[in-house]
Amino acid sequence: MLSDRLRLSDIRRTSAFRLTVILGTLFLIGVVLQLGLIYGLTARELTARSDRILRDEAAQWMSVPAPALPARVRADLGSGDSDLNYGALFARDGDRIAGNIATADHITPDRPIDIAASATHGPLRLLAEVTPAGETILVGRDISQIRDLRERILIILISSGLLTAIGIALAALALSREPLRRVRDLQRASRAIAAGRLDMRMPIAGRHDELDQFALTVNVMVDDVARLLEQVKGVTDAIAHDLRSPLTRVRAQLHRARHLPDAAPAMAELLGDAESDLELVLDRFAALLRISEIEAGARRAAFKPTDLAKLLTDVVALYEPLAEEEGTTLTLAAAPSMKIMADRKLLFEAISNLVDNAIKFARTEVSITARRNGGEMLLDVRDDGPGIPHDEREAVLRRFHRGAKAAGYPGTGLGLSIVAAILHLHGFELELLGGSPGLVARLRMPPGELPLPAR
Repeated sequence: MLSDRLRLSDIRRTSAFRLTVILGTLFLIGVVLQLGLIYGLTARELTARSDRILRDEAAQWMSVPAPALPARVRADLGSGDSDLNYGALFARDGDRIAGNIATADHITPDRPIDIAASATHGPLRLLAEVTPAGETILVGRDISQIRDLRERILIILISSGLLTAIGIALAALALSREPLRRVRDLQRASRAIAAGRLDMRMPIAGRHDELDQFALTVNVMVDDVARLLEQVKGVTDAIAHDLRSPLTRVRAQLHRARHLPDAAPAMAELLGDAESDLELVLDRFAALLRISEIEAGARRAAFKPTDLAKLLTDVVALYEPLAEEEGTTLTLAAAPSMKIMADRKLLFEAISNLVDNAIKFARTEVSITARRNGGEMLLDVRDDGPGIPHDEREAVLRRFHRGAKAAGYPGTGLGLSIVAAILHLHGFELELLGGSPGLVARLRMPPGELPLPAR
């Protein structure tokens, strides 16, 4: 169940967040590829421009006659008008004739290379050429500004990618919060509907999106379900109500006929059996009408703070004589001052039904315990009887269903249905657990339904 507070883990699971992240990631990949292409082309163009300048200068030096070349090298490097920052002329044996570059070792002719900065110069782009006289000329340019420009472009590209990724994440969070809030509202409405509030409807935001379409579809379905349930309940209640009066009169007539002075013993016995059967039918009709009354929720106005321990004491006082008559020990262990919001009469009726069933099926002992378990409150009614098989524990809560082990015991099959209806009205839960031996009927009052603090 989702909490009222939006959590990041909840937001990350939404379709809006995932779709935004997927589309944003594709967009980011496109941006990164585009920016990377821009960076690559820019770096390539800057390098190619430096190489063109180096080749032009090298070509000019190559065109100078060998005797005049040393003077030309010194003049170009000393004038400051040339695009060259560095250059040198080396003899065949590698000795430097002129220039400001110490050596040309490990430099392949006609293949520009970059060399790292040193104490005397910054990073350089160098080009070596061999003159017709066999001498080597070396031309170079300081590429510090180009390096700085390339680094700045790279930083800008990386920063742009990171900012885009952050923007995508923020957009995914922003776009996911509102749909998730609407889903929370839909969940609250659906839980209320599942709890029996068929007058509730899914909220519609008026945006005509998929959530509104879903809510509208569910609302139509709930309308149909509510209408069908009302029809079924109406028919059931009408049958129970209309037949109860004539059947009561029939039972009274059978009772009078059975006690007529001239009634034969055999006939009186048959009339008594028929009267007992009618009594059972009337009990079932009364139980059906009782369930309908409870499910209608008309008793919510009677909810008020109720002392559970005192209520249990009254239940035990009522059923102790019955337990003694059946040879069963009835015990109670309840924490004091356990306050809950409840209709005392209805809750008394529900717990009484559970205790009555426990005494009916118990062999020697029935125990009632009430305790707090963290934030919730638990009430257990335990017996040591035959219990209910695990696969029948849901079925026995339905109307008229009786377990296989209950065949030899009196009952209408509606007692637990009445209990379930009362607890449903209160928002409590009923669990039927194995008692090893016997059965434990556990009434669970979750934190959301609890309660008033003890006074």
